[in-house]
Amino acid sequence: MPSTSSLEALRPRLTGALILPADPGYDDARQPWNLAVDQHPAAVAVPADVGDLKALLQAAADTGTPLAVQPSGHGASGDLAGAVIVRMPAFDELEVDVEAGVLRVGAGVRWGAVVHALEGTGWAAPAGTSPVVSVAGYTLGGGHSWFSRTAGLGSDNVRAAWVLRTDGSHERIDDESDPELMWALRGAGGIVGIVTALEIELVRTPALWGASLVFEVTDAAAVIRAVRDLSADAPATLNVFMNSMRMPDAPQLPEAIRGRSFLEVQALSVDGDASALIDRVRGAGTVQRDTTGSTSPAALVAASNEPTDPMPGRGASMALSSLDDATIDALVDYRELPEQGPIMGIDIRMLGGALDSPRRSGFASLQSAGWLLHALAPIFPGAPLEPGDASLAGFVGLLAHAEAARTVPTFLGPGQTLDRCGGPADLERLRAVRAAADPQGVLYAGRLPR
Repeated sequence: MPSTSSLEALRPRLTGALILPADPGYDDARQPWNLAVDQHPAAVAVPADVGDLKALLQAAADTGTPLAVQPSGHGASGDLAGAVIVRMPAFDELEVDVEAGVLRVGAGVRWGAVVHALEGTGWAAPAGTSPVVSVAGYTLGGGHSWFSRTAGLGSDNVRAAWVLRTDGSHERIDDESDPELMWALRGAGGIVGIVTALEIELVRTPALWGASLVFEVTDAAAVIRAVRDLSADAPATLNVFMNSMRMPDAPQLPEAIRGRSFLEVQALSVDGDASALIDRVRGAGTVQRDTTGSTSPAALVAASNEPTDPMPGRGASMALSSLDDATIDALVDYRELPEQGPIMGIDIRMLGGALDSPRRSGFASLQSAGWLLHALAPIFPGAPLEPGDASLAGFVGLLAHAEAARTVPTFLGPGQTLDRCGGPADLERLRAVRAAADPQGVLYAGRLPR
């Protein structure tokens, strides 16, 4: 741990803020978006500009205090003891080149601002489902979106990055100027440099069409099978998510949804009406609610119903190579067992399409996977954690036989490392890029296995 005095001496060199454990605002500043992760960093820095970042890098080298750039979003993974958390809200530039379909965005910008800026332009961003997640954190971690079957992972769409290197140089890099660093940035994020801005290729959406079909949970197995069968010949222009929800009978929830179970299938086509394809799913069960027609990126954000305020949460994710009948039946049965009550929702995303042939080289990849699953267990004040933790562990064990060779870094949980996202050769290459880019180890790399 660095001494308080050594970090205190850094304060006069910063235009922005440096918050230490003894400061009144420390407890608020140290909290990530996921309030279930209890972080105790050596300090929290809020730099005002690149000059502040350079001063932080120098202090990190002098004191042996690693810097951990932590964007807004769900991905906090550890306590970060001994590190300085760096938050980037001051890096807020946002420029859209409508003619070229290119976004330039600062490291502090959140997806909601980008979606708003693109409304009506005929372009969409390869954004996640939450408006409060930062563009940089999501994209540098891979990032799976509504448009991933059409445009690939968020990281596949990065054309260039403005990177502050650990030697203090700040420059725009791309695949021509530094292909190895770009490969590492596309998935491994800030362990090889501090990204201040990104240049991202947008997704053309001249005729965005969507469908939301809600079924009773008793139809879940048949509907999931229908979506599974559709995936065999679905065009890359069609993206499909499924969400199986069982709301607990908890007083914290609105009475209208308390104790209710349902399965929702959400489909998005960037190429106009896909009713003929979705009818194959619609006929698999009794549709309780059917919303179909033209849509927009802003409407997609609203339909996701993602919470926008920080809150505690826990979940488990897994990429699967296949989704056979036995796995579907086991998943549905497990979901409905009374003792699995703490699992509130299971999200199932169809992969394939553009994900099978990434347009740019990067560490993050879902080429070997057919499905991406995530289970959510709520955390209610005063309720014991053990039942939910056991249910999530059971969910992971149930699917282990079908696990794909790699998942995407943005779907890693607390304590999980990048060895779940790449093989030995990928990790060795990543370590080599990091050793060249950060020989002193001043950037926090807790997810990189030793």
